[in-house]
Amino acid sequence: MSEENTQAAAAQEQEIPQAGFAIQKIYLKDISFETPSGLDAFTKAWKPNVQQDLNIQVTPLEEGLFEVLLLLTITARIDNKVVFLVEVKQGGLFVINGLDGIQLSHAINTLCPQILFPYARETIDSLLTRGGFPPLMLAPINFDAVFAQAVMQAQQQAEANAAAAAPAETALN
Repeated sequence: MSEENTQAAAAQEQEIPQAGFAIQKIYLKDISFETPSGLDAFTKAWKPNVQQDLNIQVTPLEEGLFEVLLLLTITARIDNKVVFLVEVKQGGLFVINGLDGIQLSHAINTLCPQILFPYARETIDSLLTRGGFPPLMLAPINFDAVFAQAVMQAQQQAEANAAAAAPAETALN
């Protein structure tokens, strides 16, 4: 009888997909550095206004394999003139199995960028130093909070769209 239970348990384990996460590759996909102000950038007092733009691009490659790109654009201005502009696309190939829906979206939009961000930050600081500027030492980003805010905004937008559509439907009837 115990052999039958063992076989039944093994069959159940084969049916239930196991959640898994693995890094296949981390790489620098694209980089751009510009100093439109030229030498003027080095003659002014160094108190730049720094703007950081962040985006995530996801490309499913095959079942359970995703390319995740963390796109960071850093723009520094002094007196409303761009001193430097840095764009980095830090990429990673990730295997994610056994997750779907919101769990998969959460893993792709929080866990993967958390892994990629330190690489992008180091690349930016290295590039700025080579360009003659001090490193920025970008602060860590709470990708869980960013994801939660994006989910909340999407829900609010869906509710607003539903509320706007409801009166139009009743007017048509």
